[in-house]
Amino acid sequence: MATTNITADHGKQEVIVEREFDYPRELVFRCSVHPELMVQWMGPRDMEMTFTYLEAKPGGSYRFTHINPNGEEFGFHGVYHEVKTPQLIIDTFEFEDMAGHVSLVTTKFEELPDGRSRVTEQTVFQSVADRDGMLQSGMREGVIESYERLDGILEKLVKEEELRETRRDHI
Repeated sequence: MATTNITADHGKQEVIVEREFDYPRELVFRCSVHPELMVQWMGPRDMEMTFTYLEAKPGGSYRFTHINPNGEEFGFHGVYHEVKTPQLIIDTFEFEDMAGHVSLVTTKFEELPDGRSRVTEQTVFQSVADRDGMLQSGMREGVIESYERLDGILEKLVKEEELRETRRDHI
């Protein structure tokens, strides 16, 4: 299984997350901008995710909630500043229970040899304290779990496409 590398240098306001996938960049990007795919991998396994809206384009916005097993809802929202298919997303991220603590997220999707890809995400917080608070809230574990789930979705999508191609070949 691939390793998710998370870097949070002391005294800096940023977190860098890097992960390689055994799947094409276009497919990984697609899973990052379509809500019907995102709900299958973003966030903890024990929470249900729903989107109120998502418009992945410059000036577009999104809002989603996570609902834990006790029925508690946690809302998140942001604005897309730049979306270049399939290589770049720049957006903001805000946890609604901590309004005013907005981070800027730059996600780069890089094509690697043999149909693989690398995702590098830089999140810049308004302060080191905000960054440290996010890390202490379980960000590391959540990101790792989400990317493991994304691996499973990517595998499923590739198998579904292979099955469709096999059926087309037999018609």
